[in-house]
Formats: sequence, C-alpha cells, structure tokens
Amino acid sequence: MSSSLTPKRIPPPNLLRRLINPKPFCSQSRSSRAPDYPARDSNSTGKPLHESASPKRPVNSTLSDSVPYPSTSKYGGDIMNEARVIDALLGHRSDPRSALRYYNWVEPWGGFDQDGDVLWVLVHILLGCRETFAPARDLIIRYLSNYSIPKPSVAVNRIVYCAEKFGFELNSRAFNYLLNGYIRARRVDDAVDCLNLMLERKAIPFVTYMNSLFSALLRRNSMDEARELYHKMVTLGVTGDNFTTQLFMRASLREGKPEEAAEIFGDAKSRGVEPDGLMYSLAIQAACKKPDLSMAFGLLREMREKMNVPSQETYTSVITASVTEGNLEEALRLKDEMVSCGIPMNVIAATSLIKGHCKNDDLVSALDLFREMKEKGPSPNKVTFSVLIEWCCRKENMEKALELYEEMKLVSIPPSCFHVHSMIRGYLKAQTPEKALTIFDESVESGVANTFICNSILSWLCKQGKINEAINLVRMMESKGIEPNAVSYNNMILAHCKVKDMEKARIIFSKMLEKGLKPNNVTYSILIDGYSKNGDIQNAFDVLHEMDSSSVTPNEVVFSSFIDGVCKAGKTSDARDALQKFISELNFGPSCRTYNSIIDGFVKEGNLDSALATYREMCDNGVFPTAVTYTSLINGCFKSSKMDLALKMTKEMEDRGIKRDIPVYGALIDGFCKMRDMEKASALFSELLELGLCPSVTVYNSLISGYRDVGNIDAGLDLYKKMMNDGIHCHLPTYTTLIDGCLKERKLDIALDLYSKMIEEGIKPDFIMYTALVSGLCKNGQLVNAQEILEEMEKKGKIPNVNIYNALIAEHRSEGNLNKAFALHDEMLDKGVTPDGHTYDVLIGRKAGGGVDSHNNL
Repeated sequence: MSSSLTPKRIPPPNLLRRLINPKPFCSQSRSSRAPDYPARDSNSTGKPLHESASPKRPVNSTLSDSVPYPSTSKYGGDIMNEARVIDALLGHRSDPRSALRYYNWVEPWGGFDQDGDVLWVLVHILLGCRETFAPARDLIIRYLSNYSIPKPSVAVNRIVYCAEKFGFELNSRAFNYLLNGYIRARRVDDAVDCLNLMLERKAIPFVTYMNSLFSALLRRNSMDEARELYHKMVTLGVTGDNFTTQLFMRASLREGKPEEAAEIFGDAKSRGVEPDGLMYSLAIQAACKKPDLSMAFGLLREMREKMNVPSQETYTSVITASVTEGNLEEALRLKDEMVSCGIPMNVIAATSLIKGHCKNDDLVSALDLFREMKEKGPSPNKVTFSVLIEWCCRKENMEKALELYEEMKLVSIPPSCFHVHSMIRGYLKAQTPEKALTIFDESVESGVANTFICNSILSWLCKQGKINEAINLVRMMESKGIEPNAVSYNNMILAHCKVKDMEKARIIFSKMLEKGLKPNNVTYSILIDGYSKNGDIQNAFDVLHEMDSSSVTPNEVVFSSFIDGVCKAGKTSDARDALQKFISELNFGPSCRTYNSIIDGFVKEGNLDSALATYREMCDNGVFPTAVTYTSLINGCFKSSKMDLALKMTKEMEDRGIKRDIPVYGALIDGFCKMRDMEKASALFSELLELGLCPSVTVYNSLISGYRDVGNIDAGLDLYKKMMNDGIHCHLPTYTTLIDGCLKERKLDIALDLYSKMIEEGIKPDFIMYTALVSGLCKNGQLVNAQEILEEMEKKGKIPNVNIYNALIAEHRSEGNLNKAFALHDEMLDKGVTPDGHTYDVLIGRKAGGGVDSHNNL
C-alpha cells in the first residue's frame, strides 16, 4: 500500500475543482511567501466546504473560478503561492484527508517543507482528527530526514506561531512528533533541546519517545544529562514506566553504582509502581553488588511471592554474591531452591560454589561438585578449571592439579597464562622445581609464556642464587620477543645484591635504564639495601640522591631499607645519624618500623642506653611504639641483666594499651630462662596458654634450653612431647638442645633416639649439633660412636671444627691413647683447623679428661 505521504500523480483539472474551494484566492502575489496572510473565511474552522451554501469571500481578495494548481509546469520558473496553498488547506480543515491529498499534489512544485507555514498548518489540521495522527507523525519524520534540519527552537516556535495565527488548538502531539523526528534522525542533542523546550511549555512528553531519548543518551554514556532531564520531567509529574526505571537502573549498574540503582528501584516502589520481573532482577543485582545480602534475599522472596519463579540469572547473582561474602551455606540453599523450581544450575553458579568450597578449605567437596558437573551438567569451562587448579596448587596437591591441567587440554580448553602460572607456583612451593621448569618449557614452546610467567621462574632462580641461569632466561625472553619489565630487572638486581656483587647489580640497573624502563621505589630500595648491608653507606646515599634527581619520590620503604640495612651491617650509630639527615634534608617522617630497626640494632650491639634514647626520641616525635618495639627493648634489658627495667618496660607497654603477644612473651620467657629463673619463665608460659595463645617453636626452645641449663632435661622432654601432641614441628635447635641435655644427664638412649627421629624427619645436622653429639658421646665414654660421627661428617664433606677435635683428643687422652690424640692433632693441621689453647692444654695433660661445654656454643 502506498503511503499517504507519497506525492500523487497530477489529477485532471475537473477532479481538482471537486477537491478544492471553487472560489480560491486569485489576486495574491506570486512570490514564494506572502508578507501577510489574508483573513480566512468563516467556514475555515467549521463544516466541510461542500456543506456551506455560500462561503464568504476573504478580505481584500477577489473570487475566481480558476483552480489553485501551479500556474506553470513543474519545470517552469514560477511556483504556487504559499498563501493560496494555506488558504486551500484551511478550506479543508474539517476534512484532514482531503487536505493531505491536496498537499501531496501541490508539494512537489512548492517546496513548502523547507520554509514557511504550509507543513505546520497541515500538521495542525491532521492532528484535529485521531485517524490522521499517523500521517502527521510521518510528515514530520519525512521533513526532518529529507531537508536541512532546523534547530528545535525554530521548529517549536513555528508550531506555536501557526497555531496562534490560524486559530488551532495547540496539541502536544505536534511537539512529541517533532521530538520523535529528531530521535529518528539521530540528532540526540537536538532531541534534548526539543524536550527541554517542551518541558518549559509544560508539554507532557510521550513515555515511549522519552524512553527512546534516554536510551540514546545512555548509549553514548551521557548518564548525567539523562538524569537531569528525568528530574525535570518528574517535577511535571511524568515519571515514565517500568522500562524507564529499568533503563536508569541498568545505566547505574553499568557505571558501577549499585547504590544508585537500588535507590531508583526504591523511589519507583514508593511512587506506587508495581515492579515487574526485570525490575526485581536488576534490583537484586544491585543488592548483590553493593553488597547487601539481606536486601537481596528479601527481594528474592518478594519476587517469588508476587510473580513467577526468578530467572536463572537472578538466582546466579545471589548465589555468586553469597559465595563472595563467605556465606556458602546460603549459597547452597539457594542452589537447591533453584533446582527444585526446575531451573538448571548454570556454569557460573556451579563455579562460584566450587570456589566457595575451596575458600572454606573443603577441596573434597569442590572436587565432588566438579565431578557432578561433568556427569549431569553444566560442562565445566575455563574458569572452573582455573579455580580448581589454583586451589589444588595452593594446597600443594600437585598430583590433582596436574590431572586437571591435562584434563582441561583433553576437552579442548587450551591452558592460559593463568593456569601455567598457577602450576609453576604450585610446583615451586612444593619444592619440585624440575616439574615447574617442565611446565614452563611447554608454555614457551606453545607460545603461552609471557613476561608474568617468565618472572615467576626468574624470581625463583634469583632466590636460589642461580644467577647464570637467570641471565640465560632473560636472553631467551628477549629472543622470543618477551620483553623483560621492571620486575624482571628488579629480580636480577636483587640476586646480585644477595651475593654481594654490587658492581653487577649496578650494571643490570644501567641496562634497565638503556631499555627505557623506569626504576621504581622497589628498584631503588633493593640497591640501597644491598649497599647498606655491605656497609657501603656512601653508595647507598648516592642512590638516594640519584633517586631524588630522577623524580622518583623515596617512600617509607626506601628509607626504611636504608636504615635497616645499615643497622644489620652493624653500624647502627651511622643509621641513626642518617635518619636525622633524612628528617632535616628530605623532610622524611620516620615510622615506627624505622625506629624499630635502630632500636633493635643497638640492642644487638649491646648498646642498651642508645636503644632507650632512640625509644624516647621516637615517643617525643609522636611515633607510637608497638609490641615489636617493646620486644626488642625487653630483650636488651635481659641481655644487660636489667630485669627490673625489663619488667618496667613491660608495664609501660601495658599502660599504653598494647597487649602482650607471642614475641613479647617469648622475650620475657627467654630472659628469665637465661637468668635461670625457671619458676617465672614457667609462670609466664602458663599465662600465655591461659590466654589461648599458641606458643611458637622459639618459645619452646627457650624453655627447653632453660631446663637443660638448670639440669632438668626431663622437663624439657615433657615440653617436647607437648609440642608433638600440639602438632608443632621441632626445628634443628630444639633437637640440638634436647640431645645435648640428654647426653649431659647420661640419657644416652634417649639422645640417640632423638637423633634418629631428627634424621627421619629430614632435618640435617649442622656444626653445633655435631659438636654437641661428639662432646656428649665422649663424656659418656662412647668414643666409638663419636668417631662414627666424625666419619659421617667427612662423608658429607664437612670439616670438623676445633671443638669437635678437642672433645675427641680429650677422650683419647683420658683413656691413655696419646698416639691417637696426637694423630688427631696432626689431622687438624692437615685439614686447616687451627688448634686453640684448650687443644694444647689437653695434649700436655693439664686438662686431661676435660672436654667442651657444648651448650656454651649452642
């Protein structure tokens, strides 16, 4: 069917006479636009012309029987007079369809859409009848698409002007159709201006057009502009429909403003809007993202009570949010509810639940759900495998991780860099680097390896001191087009700093600059720490100044690295002087950590007075001490045999509201143990347990050493049993102390059992342990066993120290075996072990039968 707007073929003159007023104007100017319009006849707003008996002649015009069609052909130079066309249209005011037919006939010669009032007169006529609303709308759409689009202010003023001039009632549809035309022409800014002009005139916009405009604004991310328009409309009482609310809720969620989306939903409900399913779903999404699980659960219940079952997407949102917030129990309940409603679980919900089980340290349930997915659906995706592989690696279950890794490849999911990194990190954590390197090599061959993956291997190589391998890896990266980044170079610099090769560390730093990589605070802190620990204070200072000149502002970590490194190099006074310089010249505000390094440095150097002076300075500068501060000071007090001062510091700590933690208790217990006051040490240990604190291995070691020193190794063995029962693994120092104590108290069998257990646990003896064993066995007359220990050391390539030789020489001397004693002396010299005064005292018999108090060396 042809459109009513399509220009018709020119009808014959006799037909035209029946369509238009038989007595039109004929004396008007033939210009394209008359300066003024003649008065209309009285019938122009009344009945159809054919019902009028004798229409009145317009003012200042003459009647003519001529027909008002173009005086020349379409290809001639003249066109029809606009005033005559308007008069003809007004003559058909009560017959909009006739007016439209006339307009379609005359428009090709007049060009009346471009300028003037012809179009708008016709629009007003068409809007006078419901049946011709659509042609009016289409006229405006064609007008705004075919011609140079006028500004909204011009078009709106023309509509108003025509209505006032020709006596039409102003219909808001004219404005709405104009608004629709701008939207259809994709002139969004003009549409916004049009809507603003409408609102100024209190013209109510149609909700459909309003939503179309809001959609266009939101598509171009003009949320603020859309929001402003909406608020203007609300003041006129136009609030839109559910689709309007959904538009703004979606936009708020897209902008990451779930609170705003929830507020929009709440405002709509307060206005009496009955939310539909989509509104509820969006509101639940907003609640989940806030997050406000209580609100999400309430909305879900309300949605179920008022309408059909929530969608799979809605349930998934709440399940995922519940898992994220650590409420796995509720997530599982929602999953069961969803399935009972006939909604299958999707892969997103299933993967979220698997992650929830993993976060709850329940890898078994996670794997059970994974098996259920494979059997019943949905099929696991890349994210599902990622979660399980990551958590298997975290739990060092590398066998299962590898199984999942291979299974993923079998179902045509290629491993990503994330999976590779998880596997490498897991194998390195499980102390199986060869398998990590295998995975790495595969990733390089497949092209998956990136800088992130390479850095994980590079970091491990550097920590292991495998500098040559690390250098080769960097070369391989460059050959494969994998550019090393700042992290890569930082690792290389750190590796050279650890082996105290600062020259090469500096060369790597220079290469980093050549590559155009900008050093950061981490880079500079590594260099500063390296120079400081090497006692090279000047170069450390130079790096600080270089850092300042390169526009990298030193942070607290950099300054603290410098201070800590100098302190660990045994130059705490220099560190304190440097701190004053940082404060005065670089406006550095030291933290508690910085002061703690200096205090601990002075304590380790035995300079308690300077440590206390630094503590007072710290307090005077408004830096509050922590438990770490007091732990160092308490250790220093005991080290200086100032028990009263240690207790005073403990009280001061408690007065500041700082509770005793394990390190503080450890410092107090160790202090009393060293003072051989086991009663107070034991009381503190009981207090620690009553508070529900878990003693560390260090605390146990202090107590066991204390009991050994007072000759009560049985109490030490009881503590050892408690450690085992509590699942606390003993370290080498624990076994060394226990074995030394047992040998001193002639508990040879227990000592040897402990040594065997230690070896079974994979703990390797060091020189202190060997010294305790040899010395103890010799004193117990176990010269053969002691000699076996010596042979064991030699097999492991360990050269016995002077104390071990002294113990063996003393025992052979006491048994009268001088030849063996002197042979051991010669063996010492051959192996480069220098005898001390005790060696010669034993050999010449001044201290025959003597030995070494091994615990003095523990």
